[in-house]
Amino acid sequence: MLMRAYRNYVDFNTQSSGPSGRTNLTPPNGSKKKKSENATANLSVGQQQILVDAATLPAKATLNSFNSNPDGLNEQAVIDCRARYGRNEVDHDKPAPAIVQFIKTFGNPFILILIFLAGVMFITDVVLADAAEGPDYTGVATVSTMVLVSAIVRFWQEYRSSQAAEKLKAMVRTTVAITRRIDGKPVTGELPIEDVVRGDIVQLAAGDMIPADVRFLRTKDLQINQAMLTGEAMPAEKTADVAEEVTTSNLIDAPNLGFMGTSVVSGSGTAVVVGTGKLSYFGSMASAISGTRPETAFDKGIKKVTFTLIKFMVIMVSIVFVVNGLTKDWTSAFLFGITVAVGLTPEMLPLVVTAGLAKGANMMARRKVIVKRLNSIQNLGAMDVLATDKTGTLTEDRIVLERHLDVNGQSCETTLGFAAANSHFQTGLRNLLDAAVLTAAGPAGLEEVQSKYTFIDEMPFDFVRRRMSVVVSDGFAQFIITKGAAEEVLAQCTTELRNGDEIALSGERRKEIDGLVAEQNQLGMRVLAVAVRSIAPGDEPISGDFTVADETEMTLIGFLSFLDPPKATAGAAIASLASRGVATKVITGDNPLVAATVCRQIGIDPGRVVLGHEVDELTLEELGRLAQQTTVFAKVSPSQKARIVEAMREQGFTVGFMGDGINDAPALRTADVGISVDTAVDIAKESADIILLEKDLTVLEGGVMEGRRTFVNTMKYIKMTASSNFGNMFSVLVASAMLPFLPMIPLVVLVQNLSYDLSMLTLPWDRVDEGDIKKPRKWESQSLSKFMIFIGPISSIFDLTTYALMWFVFAANSAEHAALFQSGWFIESIISQTLIVHMLRTRRLPFFQSRASLPVLLATGAVCVFGLVLPFTGWGATLGLVPLPWTYFPWLVGTLLAYMVLTQLIKKVFIRKTGTWI
Repeated sequence: MLMRAYRNYVDFNTQSSGPSGRTNLTPPNGSKKKKSENATANLSVGQQQILVDAATLPAKATLNSFNSNPDGLNEQAVIDCRARYGRNEVDHDKPAPAIVQFIKTFGNPFILILIFLAGVMFITDVVLADAAEGPDYTGVATVSTMVLVSAIVRFWQEYRSSQAAEKLKAMVRTTVAITRRIDGKPVTGELPIEDVVRGDIVQLAAGDMIPADVRFLRTKDLQINQAMLTGEAMPAEKTADVAEEVTTSNLIDAPNLGFMGTSVVSGSGTAVVVGTGKLSYFGSMASAISGTRPETAFDKGIKKVTFTLIKFMVIMVSIVFVVNGLTKDWTSAFLFGITVAVGLTPEMLPLVVTAGLAKGANMMARRKVIVKRLNSIQNLGAMDVLATDKTGTLTEDRIVLERHLDVNGQSCETTLGFAAANSHFQTGLRNLLDAAVLTAAGPAGLEEVQSKYTFIDEMPFDFVRRRMSVVVSDGFAQFIITKGAAEEVLAQCTTELRNGDEIALSGERRKEIDGLVAEQNQLGMRVLAVAVRSIAPGDEPISGDFTVADETEMTLIGFLSFLDPPKATAGAAIASLASRGVATKVITGDNPLVAATVCRQIGIDPGRVVLGHEVDELTLEELGRLAQQTTVFAKVSPSQKARIVEAMREQGFTVGFMGDGINDAPALRTADVGISVDTAVDIAKESADIILLEKDLTVLEGGVMEGRRTFVNTMKYIKMTASSNFGNMFSVLVASAMLPFLPMIPLVVLVQNLSYDLSMLTLPWDRVDEGDIKKPRKWESQSLSKFMIFIGPISSIFDLTTYALMWFVFAANSAEHAALFQSGWFIESIISQTLIVHMLRTRRLPFFQSRASLPVLLATGAVCVFGLVLPFTGWGATLGLVPLPWTYFPWLVGTLLAYMVLTQLIKKVFIRKTGTWI
């Protein structure tokens, strides 16, 4: 009879046999479940012991310890418990009030420098102003406006992003069925999960979220999705039996415990609550990561750059003050020293940085990426290690039927056909495994099943047998089709279907089949077996009902292998990131075999997989060195994930972490840039800096490149402005020592800087050379110091030639002709400072090999025209400038051309010596 059924399925090739099903989790397979290394390090010792006791003692003992019983708590017990432990709520990082967020934007180091300078200018220009001339608010107002505009732009961008992130949270009120005693009688009703207290009896069914940490009292085919805690895509089987092997190190694997935030995949159960709010696993983790975040690479880098600029400022101001004090008077020297400090400060840096970050945030928003913290864009550009969870990030977060094999390990449509019949005809709740089988069979395969067979009876799945069977008829005979855990099904088989023949199963052959199953398990597959028993007419049960006792003397047909498949885009995205200098590390709580298999499928060589328990005994330095050589970490706990990220950061890497589960929250917070998705749990979204509206690594690449563009354009401003200002101030120092008058009017210095800085506000929209964004870009001060010292003095050379020109050719060599001297130097200084932007913004030949964007061209051109015209205007006259003779301008053109040629030559030498530019 079985041979006839076999022939019916030989032509079952119209069915879909590829991994096309959309499923998520599967029932258990034949492989023994391994102990999880996830630790509950964030739980108090007392709460850990409560959970261990609940798992290792009988259910009745747990009920007694909480003064509860199967009928639930009475009203007074609920009130007392809530008064003692509080509501069932966890800590969350809530956005600060708008005014607090606004005030925090003034904490930027450069803004603090400007605020200090504004205060000094207020004292010198207003409080100590000359009584005859009156107070001058120009400088104070200018600097204050820069500070205010920068703070407002940054605040608005971050506030808008945080509001958008808050709206992503689902505002659905979650409830749970709770049994409590009212007037002495048990009553079950739906209540908000916030009202759950210790000792409550909760009723759970498929689709329910577990509202707190619980100990199961009754289960029926109960399977729990714990992926957000463990990272494992497969569901965990739950039972009410005592689990004596449970310890504090493997609590998450306890078969009779459930944890807040996980969900019921299938089956039902009754449980007693043993941990709520902050005293739950979820709640303890939320409490542990609330509060101040660690400094990121951006924070550290910007501090180094700030210190470098301040160091140059202090040295130059001190020298200028002393030289002018000795050659002139100390009051003028002090005022000019303040002017030099302002001149050396890149006043627009906070605004340029903020404008660049805001532009990047807007660009990323168009690509369905919400930037919660603007600085994270810079960190994305600097990121050289992307650590990512596996489930749902590298994989589809769904289980598909990857292979359907015969007893020889070859692809077999017969196996798929019988499995489809089993999944189709069962009348109980279909789990996601059945959905995967039916999807793989396809419409044609299901139509074949329906046309050939009629349903007779079934033996539902249970956790004792670990299998389920259906009985069908083809109009002639009846068949019992069984699907379940490999060793359980194999134990019921006496024959196998090999090459179309029924052959008795020998002991040797059973060992070979066990090896086949083990081979699939080693590939990270979850394996189920399929077996059939044919029943000839007249052999049916007299009662008409089949029982589990009929699942005997079966014929093994083959095996089903399931896997959470990798995303189609994951391999290409990781390869692209690698070509951009970003290494990918997989840090997962899942099984090491599964993790290694997925990595190989997407083109990552897993190498030696390091397990969570291996990192516990290592110091941060040792772990950092290990992490450099390791691609995959598996079976890691949340705290271990965060520690691995911290260790890589200690080694000097800028680390991004991508995850969406409760178990990812500590690592998200520890990373330089935390990346999550809008479907993530709230605690993960709160911990993240960036939220993707599409869970796809390809979206990240665009963010990385945008971050690098932002960095390069910001560094253009810092290096060009700092070196230019340094050169100008060096020129001022020389002039101060040699001239009988100030080389430039203090207010004119401010006007020049402001004009130049306003044109630099267009830099965020400038083009970036491809070579500048090939590798991760980090904030560091060493190259800035070299750039300032190497490039800055170039402008001083031509400042000195301009001094000589004005002194010897135009006879501006006395105090009476100081205005002419100052006007001549002003024009040369502002035009050369602005024009040289085009020379310094690229390592290539400007205008020909690399051309600035239109906004930059227009802005710098406008400043040059402004510098030429100002001395000829009434406003220029009020500032102390005078018109220059037309014979000055041919000299100016020659000076500018020589300046550009020399700069290009020096640029090539600098790049050859240092290997860097912007």
